[in-house]
Amino acid sequence: MFTAKISLKTAWRPALVAALGASLGLSLGACSNSAQVGDPLFPLGEGRSWTYKNITKYDGPVDSVRETQTIKARGQEDIGGKPAWRRRSDTGVDYWLRFDDTGVYRIATKTDVDRDPKIDPDPRFVLRKPYAVGTEWVNLTSPYILERPNEFSRKLSTVYKPFPMTYRIDALDETVETSAGIFKGCLRVAGRAVIKSYVDSSGVWDDVPLTTTEWYCPDVGLVRLIRREKSTTKLVRGGEFIMDLAAWTK
Repeated sequence: MFTAKISLKTAWRPALVAALGASLGLSLGACSNSAQVGDPLFPLGEGRSWTYKNITKYDGPVDSVRETQTIKARGQEDIGGKPAWRRRSDTGVDYWLRFDDTGVYRIATKTDVDRDPKIDPDPRFVLRKPYAVGTEWVNLTSPYILERPNEFSRKLSTVYKPFPMTYRIDALDETVETSAGIFKGCLRVAGRAVIKSYVDSSGVWDDVPLTTTEWYCPDVGLVRLIRREKSTTKLVRGGEFIMDLAAWTK
């Protein structure tokens, strides 16, 4: 990064929610085997873990930031009197997810400073059924990369309220090469949102596109995520964030 590094553990805690979030014929609690709980494209069984190489590349002459992140499946717990499956990131965030005939979705989160899990007002889908090209859903997001480098409060995530991003299944049978190996039969999801940003000090605004591409592979889950936030003005710096699967265990 530039001289004062910004940790992805802070900047990307909220973003991972949409990325890390079903049951091809399974119902909640149908199986106790960790290898079978959840959806083949998003396993939830206790004992699994995923380690990612996280890279943020800023536009312009700025060094990239490279970090690793590990997410572990902690097993089944009751949330609101119903079963949910907990995942914990080593960034200090816990997520609770469920799966049913509609897909895989997050229902609560908790950071290390929270006393209790925060229940989502509406389910946040990780993957929505049917698994077919054209299936869409909407989640709230924020600009996690965009920043004003010459201001004290640089991150635009402190300025913008969460706004909707539309996700769409774009492909069903892709091959993805990652640091952990080559995966086949993967589902590709594309997300897109647009925000308004100052072009210059004259008060002119312009549309800034934010895109996310995610790949989910059988018996593994998320193997790669690419988030792009490209700025159209010198007042705001954009860039790209990549999550690349480096290792995983069943």
